[in-house]
Amino acid sequence: FAELVLETWDLHCDRNGQEHRTADMGCKVLVVRRGQPFTITLRFSGRGYEEGVDKLAFNVATGPCPNETSGTSFHFVMTDCPEESCWSAVIQQQDGESLSVSLCSPPNACIGRYSMTLETRTDYQGSSFQIGDFVLLFNPWHPEDTVFMRDENERREYVLSQHGLIYQGTCDYIFSIPWNFGQFEDEILDICLNMLDINPKHLRDQNRDCSRRNDPVYIGRVVSAMVNCNDEDRGVLFGRWDNRYEDGMSPMAWIGSVDILKRWKKFGCQPVKYGQCWVFAAVACTVMRCLGVPSRVVTNYNSAHDTNANLTIDRYVNEKGEQERSSWDKIWNFHCWVESWMARPDLAAGYDGWQALDPTPQEKSEGVYCCGPAPVKAIKEGDMQLKYDIPFIFAEVNADVVYWVVQGDGMEKQSIRSSDVGKYISTKSVGRDSREDITHNYKYPEGSEEERAVFEKAEHQKKSIGEEDEGLHLRIKVSEGANKGSDFDVFAVVSNNTDEERVCRVTLCARATSHNGTVGPLCGLTDPADIDIEPRAEKRVPLRILYEEYRDKLTQDNLIKVVALLNDHQTGDILVAVRDIYVENPKIKIRILGEPMQNRKLVAEISLVNPLAVPLNGCVFVVEGTGLTDGHFVKELEEPLEPQAEAKFRMDLMPRLSGLQKLMVDFESDQLTGVKSYRNVIIAPQPM
Repeated sequence: FAELVLETWDLHCDRNGQEHRTADMGCKVLVVRRGQPFTITLRFSGRGYEEGVDKLAFNVATGPCPNETSGTSFHFVMTDCPEESCWSAVIQQQDGESLSVSLCSPPNACIGRYSMTLETRTDYQGSSFQIGDFVLLFNPWHPEDTVFMRDENERREYVLSQHGLIYQGTCDYIFSIPWNFGQFEDEILDICLNMLDINPKHLRDQNRDCSRRNDPVYIGRVVSAMVNCNDEDRGVLFGRWDNRYEDGMSPMAWIGSVDILKRWKKFGCQPVKYGQCWVFAAVACTVMRCLGVPSRVVTNYNSAHDTNANLTIDRYVNEKGEQERSSWDKIWNFHCWVESWMARPDLAAGYDGWQALDPTPQEKSEGVYCCGPAPVKAIKEGDMQLKYDIPFIFAEVNADVVYWVVQGDGMEKQSIRSSDVGKYISTKSVGRDSREDITHNYKYPEGSEEERAVFEKAEHQKKSIGEEDEGLHLRIKVSEGANKGSDFDVFAVVSNNTDEERVCRVTLCARATSHNGTVGPLCGLTDPADIDIEPRAEKRVPLRILYEEYRDKLTQDNLIKVVALLNDHQTGDILVAVRDIYVENPKIKIRILGEPMQNRKLVAEISLVNPLAVPLNGCVFVVEGTGLTDGHFVKELEEPLEPQAEAKFRMDLMPRLSGLQKLMVDFESDQLTGVKSYRNVIIAPQPM
């Protein structure tokens, strides 16, 4: 028999892509998931394959220094009965000179870029042919994969969905912003794989790094470190919280991860300016979904940053309610991180499932700015010693806040108020645009036996006392219409839950604040008012917050922190109430004109009214949506937008993908920033 010579081959990128749910990547390269077979066709010249005469074998290899002992190189022969636990090749059918072969990787193979060669042997003659490259990803559809997720709707949301919602605001005013994750958009897979290749662990020991890429725990830790640039590791985003973003993009202006990742690549992996927690988390979520790990962005309201790890955050205010001294410990009005779904074979049983990963640079872990993966189960149970970084996240959801009032003579008095850290932990619901509250995954109900047991295990004595029914109560209310450009009222509401008249003194103080808890300039203060309250009655003390007072003081976070102080003359107790008020931006209107159908032109009409008493300068709309727009569309207004005037424009869309898509809009100007809106558009598939 003459030697068997390979003439051409076909990797069937489209068909394999459909079966492996990677077709949306539109890659020029074959992308498959581990543990699942894929088909290639080999065409020989002169004669076909003869069983018993010709021997066929394959080599697959990944990484710069592939070898069999590291699990980064494999040699396997054509066989009739494939082995689940290693690479295999099985003949599917033969048609003259062409041969269809089904290849399959084990469900614990290393992910990444692979090269593949075919070896043929006939009698004593052998040849080797390079058949091209492919990319292998994690496979949440395969029961043996460590990222296996049972529910198809969850897999659709957490692996395949390219858009979502991220929760922001305050625990009293929760709202969401749209986000374009875009994990299957052009170039993104390539960028994510490059991120793995320039991470410091890879540069230190390429062989060891590539051999550990079969483990989502390892990958999650690498991604958590690479999304921030605090280790001078050529990370993706530069964090900034001081409201000075002129030399980059304000964190509030981003609307998706694609633009950020493409900028990072374009400028030679220089950090992109600027990010804050939700931007770090959303980019990490894009990377993890792209690599095949089910992931979601979660938001924790009143999130504690406990730098000295004593689970207590001390705040000092004077008798007017103004901050006395700043502390490294902070309460963020919200903080976002990522949860990724994976088994934890490195830990005892019971810790599989959602793992918290926090790419926002806060504290070092094993010498690097990264955090997690921390099993959410371990956070709930207070298992502090498990890998990774449980104490830090435990504090974010469980620390106590103790307010100390520094009196005129320098005496410090502890106020009475219950703890409010770790509230309304939120994520987007599966398949719907509503909020799912997942607080119960992180903590037992407040005051329950289980909570007490967890705190004992975590060596934490809860300092804050629940509010008693007796005595005086203090809370802060906001009038309707805390809208940017208008004045609004806040009230200290004092309730007397006793059977006798009580006399007390109340002060209210309002300051601009940032989302990470940094307090800025004053925008309102009342003189101390003595009030008497009838038994079982309540009284309100108002503070009017004027637009002209807050206009130039508000940061782009649109937050005002109101502190109310109450001195109970009878008992000498001091009560403190604190509330972050979100000053609302105007709404962007989005109308869709025409019948939404795949590959047919569609028109969007976008408009916004300037609610302020001053013109808006430098107005820019940015529009994007995976499958609807090609990259992002920028519309700059040539003229300033006068007070109460409407800006309106139309743009053409050409929907590439069918199904539910989100069109997202962001508006920026000198006075109004980070104004966001979205519209769901259901695209009918193109008629066959």
